[in-house]
Amino acid sequence: MTDVLGWRRLLGVIAPSTNTVVQPDMERMRPPGVTNHLSRIHVEDPVALSNEDFIAGTTAIAENTLDAVRSVMTCRPDYLVLGMSAVTFYGGVDGSRRFKARIEAEAGVGATTGAEAVAAALTAVGAKAVSFVSPYYPVANAEVRRFLEESGFAVRRDRALQCRRWTDIAKVTPETLREVIAQLDGDDVDAIVQVGTNLSMVDLAAEYEGTLGKPVIAINTATYWHALRACRISDRLPGLGRLLSEH
Repeated sequence: MTDVLGWRRLLGVIAPSTNTVVQPDMERMRPPGVTNHLSRIHVEDPVALSNEDFIAGTTAIAENTLDAVRSVMTCRPDYLVLGMSAVTFYGGVDGSRRFKARIEAEAGVGATTGAEAVAAALTAVGAKAVSFVSPYYPVANAEVRRFLEESGFAVRRDRALQCRRWTDIAKVTPETLREVIAQLDGDDVDAIVQVGTNLSMVDLAAEYEGTLGKPVIAINTATYWHALRACRISDRLPGLGRLLSEH
């Protein structure tokens, strides 16, 4: 017997309790027969005033992730989608793999992380040189840069928006992001990447792929795309960017 609504796959989606973007983003990307089941990582919404504050906040997310995994596994999902990104980049490629291994060992099923999804997306679109934006502080951008460079991509530029609260990330406007994209773009980059799962950029990324003529990778799109393909679901979904419509 199979689940009546999730007859193709049940996906457990893990996101911080302060995140208001992952759930609506990933609901829009669901093909028929796939259902999303959200589990929230309990985390406070502190004010970050420094690199040290930011690292402390993301460390709290990492420490509480396994509780959210245990919770969602009670509905017996087939696969996990990690809708929290900063900690998945920490420690370079090896650190990212170790974090994923801990999640999969606890869950007993496969999982997609934001870091590996971004690398897979850039490979799929043939990008070699990139720039990226995040809501993070510079210390975390350095970890994203390290991961991307260890994964074989040249990083030309990056921008850390330094959002002071987790909930402030979802308040970054399209107008602000348009200015950032203009700063990140150039003839020396093949693709622009956005990380930080509470930063809303799915629609803007799809729009700019048309205007710039190059891939613009929103991390929520990349993560859900990677999870679908890992589950051997190859549906092409229009209107949400090249990854979901072409790869």
